[in-house]
Amino acid sequence: MDKRRRGYWIPVVTAMMRRGDEVLLGLRPEGHNLAGFWEFPGGKVEPGEEPEAALKRELNEELGIEAEIGAIRFTGIHSYGDTGIMLLFYEVPYWKGEPKTVHHSGLKWVKISDLKNEHLPEANRKLLGKITHALNNPVSS
Repeated sequence: MDKRRRGYWIPVVTAMMRRGDEVLLGLRPEGHNLAGFWEFPGGKVEPGEEPEAALKRELNEELGIEAEIGAIRFTGIHSYGDTGIMLLFYEVPYWKGEPKTVHHSGLKWVKISDLKNEHLPEANRKLLGKITHALNNPVSS
């Protein structure tokens, strides 16, 4: 009988917010996991919460905006030790308000072609091909 401890998975929703040929990234704040990495805005799905509702909530909490959640583009997985995350990447075609640094210590718009040069978490870096393809081929306009 296999006695290895089984890890658990956390669903995480992620926003791909485009402005022309740029995408929004937030800087993980000091004192948080992965501090100093640039990430796509989003966060954990709470128990019983629909992913789209979670992303809408997270964007309001993190950026102070009211967002329209578009199509899910793809999913990916990544493990941090015994904990796995399942990333759900959504297009966010429209939002009301200017994104602010409510949660992040910085925000910046980055050219899609320059994402490969950013200090991204490994979970995003390993999906960079899918991310750039989705950003360069949006479903919503």
